[in-house]
Amino acid sequence: MSRVEEFEELRPLLFSIAYRLLGSVSEAEDAVQDTWLRYEATPTKPTSTKAFLSAVVTRISIDVLRSARVRREEYVGPWFPEPLLADPYEDPERSAELADSVSMAALLLLERLSPLERAVFVLREVFGFGFPEVASAVGRSEAACRQLAVRARRHMQDGRPRFEADRHERDLLAGRFFDAFKEGKVDALQELLAADVQLVGDGGGKAPALTNTVFGSGNVSRTLVGFVTKMDAIGAVFEPHETNGEPGAIFRARDGKVVSVLALEILDGQVQAIRAVVNPDKLGHVGTVADAWALRREANEALRSTDAPGTL
Repeated sequence: MSRVEEFEELRPLLFSIAYRLLGSVSEAEDAVQDTWLRYEATPTKPTSTKAFLSAVVTRISIDVLRSARVRREEYVGPWFPEPLLADPYEDPERSAELADSVSMAALLLLERLSPLERAVFVLREVFGFGFPEVASAVGRSEAACRQLAVRARRHMQDGRPRFEADRHERDLLAGRFFDAFKEGKVDALQELLAADVQLVGDGGGKAPALTNTVFGSGNVSRTLVGFVTKMDAIGAVFEPHETNGEPGAIFRARDGKVVSVLALEILDGQVQAIRAVVNPDKLGHVGTVADAWALRREANEALRSTDAPGTL
C-alpha cells in the first residue's frame, strides 16, 4: 500500500482526533493537511503508520489549541464549537460512544481541560490508544500521561449529566420538539423542555444572536415561537439534521443559504439545552452563508406591527 493510500485510509481517524481537540472543522482539516505534508517529507517509513500519524496530528492540534485558547478568551459572547454534521470516523461498534464524545456538551467540557489533558483524554478515553502511544504523541512519560488521564477523567465526570438519554427515545422526543416548533405551539414546546432549560446563541459579534442566555421553559418556548414566526415571515425554512451526534437542525433562508445550526441536548426525557451557532465564520463548511443581519431587518419589517421575541 502506498503512502497516499495509507494516509487516506487513516484520514477519518486523524480528522476525528483533531476536531475533538480543536472544536473547529476548518482547523481540524488544516491539521490533517499539515500532517500529510510532514508524513510525505519523512524519509523513512514509520513502524506504525497509525501511531505516527496520530502523534503528528495530535502535536499539531495541541499547538493550534494553545493559540486558539487566547483567541477564545477575547471571543464576543458564548463560544461553541463549529457544528459537525457528520463524523467521518467509521466504527459501527463504537458509533454511539464516539457520537457522545463529539456532542456540544462534551466538547464544552473538554474546553475546561489543559491542552495536554485534552489530548490524553481524547487519545486514551475516546480512541483507546495505549499509554505508550499516548506518551509518544504528547511528548510526556507514561506515568505523567496516566496522571493527566486521571485529572481529565475527573473533570469530565464532574461535568457530565446524571442521566444519559436513550438514543431512540431521544430521537422521538426531538421529532416532537421540531413538530411543535414548526407549528409555533408554545404549550407543546414547554411540555418538552426541562424547567431549567437554557437557550444560548453563538454569534461571535458577527451575526444577530441572543445577547443573553434565555432560562426556563416558559421563556424559552416563547422565544422559540417568536423566532419561527420571523422565519416564516421571510420564507426561511429549517431541516432537521443530526448535529455533533445530537438531534439538531439547519436553518436556511429562502434561497437555501445557511442562517444557523441548532443542536439539542436531551437528557432524562426532556430538552435540557438548545445551542444555536449563528457566527458565519463557523458555518462556511455547511454551505453558503446568508447575511443574517439583512434577514433580521427583513423579518422585522415584515412583522413591524407585532412585538416578536428575540432572535437566535
